[in-house]
Amino acid sequence: MTDGLKRCAWPGIDPLYVAYHDREWGVPEYDPRALYEKLVLDGFQAGLSWITILRKREAFRKAFDGFDPTRIARYGKRDVERLMGNAGIVRSPAKIAAAIKGAQLWLQIEEKEPGGFRDLIWKHVDGKPKLNRFKSIAQVPAKTAMSQVLSKELKQRGFNFVGPVIVYAFAQAVGMVNDHIVSCHRHEALAKTAYPRPR
Repeated sequence: MTDGLKRCAWPGIDPLYVAYHDREWGVPEYDPRALYEKLVLDGFQAGLSWITILRKREAFRKAFDGFDPTRIARYGKRDVERLMGNAGIVRSPAKIAAAIKGAQLWLQIEEKEPGGFRDLIWKHVDGKPKLNRFKSIAQVPAKTAMSQVLSKELKQRGFNFVGPVIVYAFAQAVGMVNDHIVSCHRHEALAKTAYPRPR
């Protein structure tokens, strides 16, 4: 990029990746539907690069009814066949099944538990972003004690493709942790912005 801003190295110069880094990655997300979407997409990323999923995200949104869990929870055999025939997404039977099961679990949590899916996720960082101060990408962990605990809870509840590495990538993306390196222009911008936890 030629805008003079210092960034984390991982988005490179790909305009789509840079825009994602600058506008989304690390911004605290409290909307339960959006959290479900991101967890599903991170599950689809398993074994692939995030830029691959990012390039297919709009196709995923169209194929999965805007990631509306109430609709996905009712998907049956025909829907699975439709998704498996969609070249615009990652066609993995196991990951598609995980998305459907995850929607069903999401509905149960939203209906029966105080704070719903949002609180289930955010309680693992006491409801507010954890500010890290890494100086290089080499210092950023692939998983942490927090992601291991959250991964274990999600697995116990029946979610799939939620290992501690996937969960930590999810936590970084939804702003549970601020893992922009300190020289990146987004690190301080996010650190100085108040994102109050919804009541």
